[in-house]
Amino acid sequence: MNVPRVLVAGGRWRLFPVPLRSPLLQAVHNSCCRNKSTTPQEVTPNVDFCDENAQESEKALDKLFSAEQQASILHVLNTASNKELEAFKLLRGRKSVNIVEHREKFGPFQNLESLMAVPLFQYKTAVRVCNSILCPDTGRKKRKLQENQRLGKLIKPDVELERLKAVSSIVSIVFGTRRIAWAHVDRKLTVLDWQQSDYWRLMSRTYPSSAYLEEISSVISKMPKADFYVLEKTGLSLQNASLFPVLLHFHITEAMLYALLNRTFAQDGLHQVLSMHRSAVGKHFELMIGDTRTSGKDLVKQLLSESVLKAQPRVCFPADKVVRYRQLFSATDPHRIEELYDSLLQAVAFYELVVFDNEP
Repeated sequence: MNVPRVLVAGGRWRLFPVPLRSPLLQAVHNSCCRNKSTTPQEVTPNVDFCDENAQESEKALDKLFSAEQQASILHVLNTASNKELEAFKLLRGRKSVNIVEHREKFGPFQNLESLMAVPLFQYKTAVRVCNSILCPDTGRKKRKLQENQRLGKLIKPDVELERLKAVSSIVSIVFGTRRIAWAHVDRKLTVLDWQQSDYWRLMSRTYPSSAYLEEISSVISKMPKADFYVLEKTGLSLQNASLFPVLLHFHITEAMLYALLNRTFAQDGLHQVLSMHRSAVGKHFELMIGDTRTSGKDLVKQLLSESVLKAQPRVCFPADKVVRYRQLFSATDPHRIEELYDSLLQAVAFYELVVFDNEP
């Protein structure tokens, strides 16, 4: 089976298997899965019964499916080519070859029991293969559910996968107690804008909500428009009483960013603002030591250097801004600007974990 290769971020090649949509398999799918009322129920193999008496379990295989279902399965087994059989995940590799070789040597399969004579096919495997032939969409639905569950661990709130695949640019936002930073990055991992606001003095004393609104609105006015705004979700413990003022500051800031940036939510009910777990980004870049996230400064410096030295860097920076960005990493700078580093790393992780890993 031909598997196309696609170049992704970082100059790496990834393989994307393309399912075959032959008339034969489509006809079987249409005949067995036209709608919910006619979709065959997936059969669960009786493994204990099989272990007790293999011969009896072979005879029982035909009894699990109706005459119409048996005819559909046998039609595929007797007429599908090796490549067409590989369209079913359970028949990839040697199993599809064994089916073709068996029917060439012994003739067409007369019943489902004869499938048990093919090497690598036992009772449980044969039942699963028959189920997948009757309704191949079942596997795709399970994979989609698994993808959604994995995405749910990375970002909140839940967003349709189709919207994530279609994203053209995002603004990644990271805020702390002294500053707020953002990186505007497109799906080619080109940095369109990357800056911070140091005028962030809301933690110096207790301020009313109106002061937060004024300060955050001023910062948002400088941010470019994008398909999504991705906020860093911190992992500070609620059980540490000494961190309560910091947590309160983070929650107020996060809530205002959600409200002010979700401009279209009232009209279409679609979230534009997402939260991404800080630890997930740290694990992606191997910045975690136990439960602690280390600085991303050296990694960002490396990305800047690769942008100049490599023909296909992981992240592309505008040539006219590289020098200015490198000056931000001056060793004599008394302030740690971790928010700036983290905003860029979060943007890269969002594309590589959420967008690129879920492309077809």
